[in-house]
Amino acid sequence: MNPPKKVTRAAKPKEPFWRGRALSDLTKSEWESLCDGCGRCCLVKLEDEDTGEIHFTDVGCRLLDPTTARCADYGHRTRRVPDCIRLAPETAAALTWLPPTCAYRLLAHGEDLPDWHPLVSGRPESVVEAGISILGRVSALEDELTVEDLLDHIVAWPAKVPRAAKKGRGKKS
Repeated sequence: MNPPKKVTRAAKPKEPFWRGRALSDLTKSEWESLCDGCGRCCLVKLEDEDTGEIHFTDVGCRLLDPTTARCADYGHRTRRVPDCIRLAPETAAALTWLPPTCAYRLLAHGEDLPDWHPLVSGRPESVVEAGISILGRVSALEDELTVEDLLDHIVAWPAKVPRAAKKGRGKKS
């Protein structure tokens, strides 16, 4: 009589840390890793006082490094730029000015991360390849212009999902 054969089952793949958890349950490291580094949130935005409509510009915050799409002083940004908003799990869903591609906004609204997000693709350059990054698209930094000049720099692209990125939009999780 032969002994019973052992059947090995493939281990169920582990879900990524962002799926099935509230943003408020993430560790600080997990929270920070959600940022894809696109730089869109660091573009100056103008709000129409009459309608509340938000208009993006192609002008970067004074601390934005347009060659890396990163903050030049991330650790001290709110001290150096008083109107810099520190994103938090409690506010991510309510901030209407976050770009539609922002991981914090997507997850706060129950969507998954898109294929081009570095946590999914495993490649930071996928953000540039998908047309999400601000690299090469910043015309000036805010300290170089007057408030009136900002009106000449209103652009639509930061509030849109590029065609190359649409095919990689995450589905509801």
